[in-house]
Amino acid sequence: MKQKKAYTRIVFIVFIIIALIQVYPLIYLFDFSLLQNNDFYVSGIFKIPDPPQWINYAKAWITGNVPKFMFNSLVVCVVSIAATLFLVLTMSYIFVKMEWRGRKFFFWMMLLGMMIPPHTTLIANYSLYETMGIRDTYFSMIIPYIAFNVPFGLFLMAGYLKTIPTSMIESAQIDGCGVFKTIFAIIGPLTKPALSSIGITTFINCWNEYVMASTFLSKDTYKTLPLSITKFTSEHGADLAAQFAVMAIVAIPAILIYFLFSEKITEGIMAGAVKG
Repeated sequence: MKQKKAYTRIVFIVFIIIALIQVYPLIYLFDFSLLQNNDFYVSGIFKIPDPPQWINYAKAWITGNVPKFMFNSLVVCVVSIAATLFLVLTMSYIFVKMEWRGRKFFFWMMLLGMMIPPHTTLIANYSLYETMGIRDTYFSMIIPYIAFNVPFGLFLMAGYLKTIPTSMIESAQIDGCGVFKTIFAIIGPLTKPALSSIGITTFINCWNEYVMASTFLSKDTYKTLPLSITKFTSEHGADLAAQFAVMAIVAIPAILIYFLFSEKITEGIMAGAVKG
């Protein structure tokens, strides 16, 4: 019994250490966002702001054009989430509940998208968008965000959908439900945990993305929130304090979403993985 208690304490301490390691970058981020620029050139891993420079956030909000860029991020995220959920729900129904030749092959081809690093497509997409004339538009961000979030969502939803009895769908069709009514009136409500998880993870992936946004967007009209950091970089140097403030502003919505809906994320992923 004593050995079991000692083992439990050790595991608890290990988890506490891991949690502190995970949380430290956030503490570091918010701490540095309240420093003066001169403080960055003083040695030390952790610096205490004296006094805290809350003006950094005001500077980030105004000079960084945060309201406009935040609106752009919301547009891109909302459209990407809506399109991803629509495609995931309809495609998972087609692959799992409908019989047709080659469905397994095409299903696995779709899942291969999870193995493609998104940033390996930057050059090809840049050239394609230039040819199509859609670079520096919302579409240049929405298209790749959907493309790289659908495979994971499809994998999760397919596993969840397998648990829904086919007899339920057949009964609905006998009562006169068409394909789309079956999907959105019956399958949709039954798969809310998986849809919630997919929607939240898609939001986090889109909201924090920087590399594709910095590659495809050069006009302030369409730039997303992470690109606000570029407003404080010039050939003469960088306003590091303001950059940290921008990064803190970018991080806050994602952190809040994760803490508020972390249980739903876990529930949806576990349901899709275990039931599949």
